Amino acid sequence: APGAAGRQYDSMIVTEFNKSTQAFLVDSVDRIIRIDWEKMRAPDAMMTSGQAMITAVSELEDGKLVSILDVEQILASVVGEPRMADIPRATMTPEGFAFFVDDSLVARKEITQVLDKMGVKYHQATNGREAWNKLQAFASRPWQNGETLHDTLKLILVDAEMPEMDGYVLTRHIKSDKRFDGIPVVMHSSLSSNANRAMGSSVGVDAYVAKFEPTLLAETMLPFLQR
Repeated sequence: APGAAGRQYDSMIVTEFNKSTQAFLVDSVDRIIRIDWEKMRAPDAMMTSGQAMITAVSELEDGKLVSILDVEQILASVVGEPRMADIPRATMTPEGFAFFVDDSLVARKEITQVLDKMGVKYHQATNGREAWNKLQAFASRPWQNGETLHDTLKLILVDAEMPEMDGYVLTRHIKSDKRFDGIPVVMHSSLSSNANRAMGSSVGVDAYVAKFEPTLLAETMLPFLQR
């Protein structure tokens, strides 16, 4: 297939994100490898500044570094970001807040826009390990005036694939910790196949919603936020 300046490309990488199929023209494929997300690390600040499209890195046994592209940001730059229309407002107590984690810059931007339009306060993290550390800190906080973690932390929104700790492992940690009993976990992922939804159900997520559908995201979160 012809690429920029008439250059010929012989290979395409076909992907499925957000209920659609895409193909990326590549110069060549060196090799195909599988890496556990726990072996992926968040990139340093230099790799994530500006419009950088790297969400994770990992070092192979031969010492070479592998970078994970932020495909969600790439797709958003091509097809545009979704319209923020018909976002419902949430009726919550003043102390209530949501917590979300996502390694993709464009996904975090969408989530914050949705929560802002809903009138919801929030805290966030950029990878699973950071999220779990922050959630444990919330759970260990000395609450006052009769408040509890269950009363204030209304919802936890998790991405599926992240460096340090993926959303499935994070959800398993949350659901096995009694301090988080009754606090709903919603998985928000660009991997929207039935198999991915089944994986989410197997670790106990309370709902699963595809990314880049802001109205659906808001409608999914609303009853949990107003519980």
